[in-house]
Amino acid sequence: MTENSTRKTADSAAKCGVSIADIVHDGGRFGFLLIHRLGGRPADVGYVATGLARGGYSVNCPLLYGHGGSRALLGATTWRQWYASVCAAHDALAARCDTVMVGGLGVGAMLALELAIERKSSVHGLALFAPTFWPNGWAMPWYGNALKLVGSKRLANLFRFDERPPYGIKDDVLRGELLQQQARDGRPHDDVQGRSGGTLLEVKWLAAHVTPRLRRVTQPCLVFHPRYDDRSALSASQDLQKALGGVVDLIVLDDSYHLVTLDRQRDLVLERVLEFAEALPRFISPANPEQVD
Repeated sequence: MTENSTRKTADSAAKCGVSIADIVHDGGRFGFLLIHRLGGRPADVGYVATGLARGGYSVNCPLLYGHGGSRALLGATTWRQWYASVCAAHDALAARCDTVMVGGLGVGAMLALELAIERKSSVHGLALFAPTFWPNGWAMPWYGNALKLVGSKRLANLFRFDERPPYGIKDDVLRGELLQQQARDGRPHDDVQGRSGGTLLEVKWLAAHVTPRLRRVTQPCLVFHPRYDDRSALSASQDLQKALGGVVDLIVLDDSYHLVTLDRQRDLVLERVLEFAEALPRFISPANPEQVD
């Protein structure tokens, strides 16, 4: 098995001067591109990334453009800029891997789906963690749906959608560890947990772009979703399962909140992703040419 190494990429400065680095593990010819959540950072998927690297896989977890800085910085960026970060990371991974599986957490799942549509021949499978097309979980503000009626960022920014307890983590100890890790970034609480309405408007526009084209996603897809997701209702993944054009395995988690890659059932998530990756070559073999393109 290929020995793995971890390194930091040198392109963080190009991402609006933010110092948080990508997570990259150099492994074998099977690669994983993992996309963090809206307003998050690569560490959101770091536990899964480490487990995959130990299994001999190459892994790339890019910091999305405009993330890891201030609330205002995130609010000034667009979903197309976030997606450009995904494409750049995919280019780097595909250059050294024969097979690439793409995973995304929350809104990152939508970016993974967009990549699967646009780069069908070089995205061979998907792992989606608590997909979020709109933040409608039980901990989200009651006025969230009102933003769907807004069409300009100027008006949207009158709304605030800050992260609030339980911060996507059910386990008290793991939640405390997450908050301590975020505090070590040295950023004010408003920048770490703050979300402007304009940022959510970009999520709405991304969903409007991706959703009508979901049938074009025919790659095998593994989906995890908590039954009691505080950020995104389970119905998002149930609807997604019906809309996709290929094989979909939906796993409903009973002891996690939104951040399934960090919460109590993260080991189960990692185990199932490893099993799915091991089985993936059967779906993309010459005997199944319809899965290739």
